[in-house]
Amino acid sequence: MKITVITSSAHRHGTSSMMADEFIRGAEEAGHDVFRFDAAFKNIHPCIGCGKCQTEGGSCVFKDDMQELNPKLLDADMIVLVSPIYFFDVNGQMKATIDRFFGNNMALYNSTKKFALITTMSDPAFAAEGANTTFKLIADLYKWDIAGIINAENSGDVEALQKTDFLKKAYEFGKVLIYN
Repeated sequence: MKITVITSSAHRHGTSSMMADEFIRGAEEAGHDVFRFDAAFKNIHPCIGCGKCQTEGGSCVFKDDMQELNPKLLDADMIVLVSPIYFFDVNGQMKATIDRFFGNNMALYNSTKKFALITTMSDPAFAAEGANTTFKLIADLYKWDIAGIINAENSGDVEALQKTDFLKKAYEFGKVLIYN
């Protein structure tokens, strides 16, 4: 299975990066082909809703690092979003990337993808409800199968995360994925 993992934390060795690492390790050990896109370290221009991607040959007016992600997004059998939760939703880097999915709407509708969300946060899991809702709405819009959600609560720093079983859960999630 081709898996595209989109991360968004600006902390290269932070909690959500560690969760992504473990998910990827499990998925690769299971034989899956994984592409990782670290949105926080890319040039992603926010969507301005101009609609040119929908009316002028399907091309966005911005020539940024979405050009690297788009082919992987379209070709993937599974898309995994990995984000820290700072204020009840995915962070700004992830939101900007998700907004740019709009340029691929026609190709993404009914594309039979699996979809997963992994979040980390200092707070209890309720803090991820905004992210969970957005994630479910995207899955519903595109008719994607939800493969799972991991909300690593009370994991605001590496030391706190390492005291939980969430890293193991992320690894096992990647490890048990079944080919289409």
